[in-house]
Amino acid sequence: MAADFVAYIDEAGDEGFKFLEGERGSSRWFVLSATIIRKSNDLQIVKVARDVRQLLGKHDKYVLHFRELKHEQRVPYVRLVAGLPVRTVNILVHKPSIRNPENFQQEAHKLYRYCTRLLLERVSWVCRDFAVGGACNTDLVFSNRSAMSYEDLKAYLELLRRQSQAGADINIHWPAINCENVRAVNHDKLAGLQLADAVASSVFFGVNKTQYGEVESRYLEILKPTIYRRDRRADGYGLKMWCSDNAEKQRLTDLVSLG
Repeated sequence: MAADFVAYIDEAGDEGFKFLEGERGSSRWFVLSATIIRKSNDLQIVKVARDVRQLLGKHDKYVLHFRELKHEQRVPYVRLVAGLPVRTVNILVHKPSIRNPENFQQEAHKLYRYCTRLLLERVSWVCRDFAVGGACNTDLVFSNRSAMSYEDLKAYLELLRRQSQAGADINIHWPAINCENVRAVNHDKLAGLQLADAVASSVFFGVNKTQYGEVESRYLEILKPTIYRRDRRADGYGLKMWCSDNAEKQRLTDLVSLG
């Protein structure tokens, strides 16, 4: 079945729990993001990636890695992304807020899989909400993580489907999510994944402190028109946070508000 939407998925931060002084060691935050676009508009992403390279004076084959760019290069990059007809969904996990981290340390990639569930719930809502005539089938394109099995990820999604059918509290709109439409592609092969990297990294920089105790929230603020909302609300929709710091949660909510 031809897809109606495509979701490009990438992460920022790591899944470790070894926190050291001075913001060293494992990242305090893990972010998983999806950049969602109608399949019919997909070539606009290719054009924006080309425009970014031209703007930054890079050659046509240059692979965009947000972290490798300077701040003054990142700002116009995300402005171009913000102008695309996309919606973004972001799962933000403040790992020090997890009371029982051993639950995620005993099995490789367990935190990633859990975030994937939360992400795909919201991806499916986006595609459902913007569907034409109910058609919301979605290609799920993950940035390839060489150490992770995507066959295992597909099996996990199938498990979620079965649990959902059995009445479990899993809020995926299944007409949008087909496990056969899951694939992993190397970052350098698709413009959509390079833009998804920019989105995930922008969110990460907006929450994860540097060694100097600072965050850079400007990129996230520029991207706020892309963030998925329900009834004008981003919290719990385009921004899903697992964080016990209520002040930090409020800061992010205020940052991306429409006001």
